[in-house]
Amino acid sequence: MSFDFKKYIADIPDFPEKGIIFRDFSPLVGNGPAFKEAISELAEFGRRKGATAVAAPEARGFLVGAPIATELGVGFVQARKEGKLPRATESETYDLEYGTSSTLEMHLDAIKPGDKVLVVDDLLATGGTIQATIRLIERLGGEVVGVAFIIELSELPGRDNLKDYDVFSLTTY
Repeated sequence: MSFDFKKYIADIPDFPEKGIIFRDFSPLVGNGPAFKEAISELAEFGRRKGATAVAAPEARGFLVGAPIATELGVGFVQARKEGKLPRATESETYDLEYGTSSTLEMHLDAIKPGDKVLVVDDLLATGGTIQATIRLIERLGGEVVGVAFIIELSELPGRDNLKDYDVFSLTTY
């Protein structure tokens, strides 16, 4: 029997705008045994893929990525918002779901050529943030071996937009 992660995800109607149901994973993170199970299952996917590093976009991705990296015994790579990293960076601008754009950055030395990187985040919607993260990793010489999420919104094109990668999600709406 598989773990029912949906019991730990709150549905918030009309957030951030009317007609949207926001899937809040805060209750999952706040429940030690449920969060541990989520991290363990995502880490096992990374282990099967041979990940030598884990990368995630800020901020919720950090809550997922850092403990997965710890469980795998590999480094954690931050994809931060523009201007937040103190050393030389590579940057990638991308479109957000609600009609605006954003920029992510990684330190130039965050990825070593040949690193096998598992990219993680809390939720897969359109995939724009993860695509930007992937482009940064690949430009820096890394190989994305898989992408993993706690929540996947199947009515949005995220999985289709990531069709060239192995996508793993713990729960789908």
